Amino acid sequence: MKHADLRVDGARLWRRLEALGEIGAVHGPNGERGNARLALTTEDGLGRDLVVGWMHDLGLAVSIDAIGNVVGVLAGTDPDAAPVMMGSHIDTVRTGGWFDGNLGVLGGLEVVETVVRAGIRTRHPLAVAFFTDEEGARFAPDMLGSLVYVGGLAVEDALDIRAADDGARLGDELARIGYAGSTPCPAAAAPHCYFELHIEQGPVLEDEGITIGAVTGVQGISWTEYTFTGQSAHAGTTPMRLRRDPGLVAAQVIAGVRALAGEFGGAQVATVGRCEFTPNLVNVVPSQVTLTVDVRNTDEAVLQVVEQRVTELVDAAATAEGVTVERRTLARFEPVEFDPASIDLVEATAQQLGLSTRRMPSGAGHDAQMLARICPTAMVFVPSVNGLSHNIAEYTHPADLTAGANVLLHAVLARAGVA
Repeated sequence: MKHADLRVDGARLWRRLEALGEIGAVHGPNGERGNARLALTTEDGLGRDLVVGWMHDLGLAVSIDAIGNVVGVLAGTDPDAAPVMMGSHIDTVRTGGWFDGNLGVLGGLEVVETVVRAGIRTRHPLAVAFFTDEEGARFAPDMLGSLVYVGGLAVEDALDIRAADDGARLGDELARIGYAGSTPCPAAAAPHCYFELHIEQGPVLEDEGITIGAVTGVQGISWTEYTFTGQSAHAGTTPMRLRRDPGLVAAQVIAGVRALAGEFGGAQVATVGRCEFTPNLVNVVPSQVTLTVDVRNTDEAVLQVVEQRVTELVDAAATAEGVTVERRTLARFEPVEFDPASIDLVEATAQQLGLSTRRMPSGAGHDAQMLARICPTAMVFVPSVNGLSHNIAEYTHPADLTAGANVLLHAVLARAGVA
């Protein structure tokens, strides 16, 4: 078989997705099957064990670095050539699905198995990686493992981060699940290039009837936590005019952030995703409210303006109610543009396979935006049914998964060089 005619085994890819999905499985009332496999939990450790086992089965040389990133490498014919890397993550949010992150890792393994079974040797090694704590759902910031991998965060600082849910120290949790590796990070040498296969996590491809998204970059992300402190008081005896109510301030910020997104329009999005009241009682004016604001835009200049407007909104609401404000930056990443030649390759490869394509930015953050700091990088998107992700109802049709994996296969072969 000519390598141009080579295709992945979609059924085999599905079986791996299903097997990984059984670890930390959660089920919905209508038969939905999702995942709760937060970073460095026991479930994450079991998922890692499964994927590493598959890497060993394929004859990959597996390394684990000091932040728990795992890389499996299939040797190439040139011992001095840097690897063509594929990957993503296998941690999920608490109400995650089967595909977010998992597809990029298991799609990479499927590419390697397809190449091995066909007896093809590449000049560059082929690598499959999964990075620690991409979601940031347990340890902030998101894309933490890949950020450390590329040198954007010192490993010592990362190991001391505390979990949002139970206060556990990241380094201790890595050791507990057996993934405190010995390979230094940041990485000693950059990959030759990096490709990440991913579900879109949005509705555009499905809405337009397109199979492959050639991703042009990732929009900038700004996460800020605000803590508003007022005065706890009796809900029945305290006159409204004498209250210092952080709940009112939180409500005004929530509504105001949504209004800002509408005002700026275009690619601007804004979300308050977490809001916690203290003491959280029905008949007590709260003493404190903590919430998070997530704003994103593909244009750094516009993103900075929106951030300033959020600051003004918060300060005005707090001052008017006599409430104090503490703020903490959880994550801040500038917009990232991917390598033009790699974007062209993804698009051309899909078209050669007879697949419809669309160039598009990513609205979500990905490990690829970190790898783009050190090597040519591109992403391949496939449709998400109803645009759902971070939801146990997340679903992508098997045919679309297979199509995306075939684009990944041939883009990787083009970059790795068939010996």
